Order: sequence, then structure tokens, then C-alpha cells
Amino acid sequence: MRILLVEDDNLLAQGIVTALARASYQTEHCRTGKQALQALDNAEFDLMILDLGLPDGFAGKILQQLRAQQHQLPVLVLTALDQIDTKLQLLNDGADDYMVKPFDVRELEARIRVLLRRKAERRHDVLQHGELLLDLVKHSCEYAGKTVNLTRREFLLLKDFLQHKDKILSRQHLEELSVGWDGDTESNAIEVHIHNLRKKLHPELIKTVRGIGYLLPGQV
Repeated sequence: MRILLVEDDNLLAQGIVTALARASYQTEHCRTGKQALQALDNAEFDLMILDLGLPDGFAGKILQQLRAQQHQLPVLVLTALDQIDTKLQLLNDGADDYMVKPFDVRELEARIRVLLRRKAERRHDVLQHGELLLDLVKHSCEYAGKTVNLTRREFLLLKDFLQHKDKILSRQHLEELSVGWDGDTESNAIEVHIHNLRKKLHPELIKTVRGIGYLLPGQV
């Protein structure tokens, strides 16, 4: 899952990026609203965390532009402003949730899970595909009733496949998802991780669509 973090405080942003990486989220960081708008034009994200106090004052414009375009991207506002009028204005403008600084990162992770669950019309934080279970809270994996130990990178990839069943994920998409994996950007990294997933789970779980990308069939 890719998250766009729009926050001008670099120290706070780095802390959020690190915490979300431990929870198997890949986070892109922008400092200004203008940068965020450019990022939204150039890539796909599953959720945005938006600080209101941006240097260029573009926070409100981001929300207005997204909703004017009927964009359904979940937006979690993160700000030091706790006035009720401000909260109401942001919620009316299209924000999906609102958190006040300072905050506990565990609550931030929980709210992210709720928003993504709502977006996917799920009621639980466990993704299931036949005998495969992926617990997004415990960061655990089971297959055929047995625990499967996955690396953080394998967990992140598998989660993306499970959230996009029957959809071909291009190599470019998976490479963009892998940005920030400890600098692991060698040309065969994606193939290695998918090979390992097939070996640990089932050789036919993830299909190769030659010349395009990879697919997790919706039917088991």
C-alpha cells in the first residue's frame, strides 16, 4: 500500500515514515501542497496524510481539487489545529478523518487501517484468499493452517496482491511500491521476492503475465 504524506516538519515526517514502514506501508513524503499535487498527478496512492500548516498554504486546495474531480482517495488530516470549526470545515471539504498533534503513532496506524478497510469495503484487518490468511495488525501470515515467515518486503508485496485480486500489477507499479526498501532496487529484486513468495506459499499462487506484470487470480 502506498501512502502520500504531506508534512513540512522533516523530523516528524521521518518518524511517521519509519513507523509506517514497520507496518508494511510504503510512504512518499512531500513538504508542500504543490509537491503533493504533482505527486498525485504522477502516481497512484491508497491514502493521503495531510498536514494543514504547509509553507505554501495549499492544504485546502488539495482537498478541494481531489473532491472536485470525484477522487475517492481517503484523506486523513494531521494538524495542531483542534478548533471545532476547523474540523467541521475540513470534514465538509472532503476529509475522511482528523487527528490532532501530538499523537500516538499506534492510533495513526489504527486510523489508517480503518480508512483502508472502509475503502475496500472490508470489516476486518485480515485478508483471505483460500487457505491464505494475512493479518494486517499482527503482521502475520498463515497458509493451510501453518504459520509462514515472510520478510517485510514479501509481506508488503503479498498485501498489495491480495488487495488487488484479478488485477494485473505492472512491473513499474511493483518497482514504485518497492521504493524505499532499504535501497534494494536491483533489476531482478521483484522477481526474487515473487519467487520466494511462490516457494513459501504455492508455486501457482502468483501468475506471470508475460511482458506486462503479475496477477493474483481472484478464484482459488
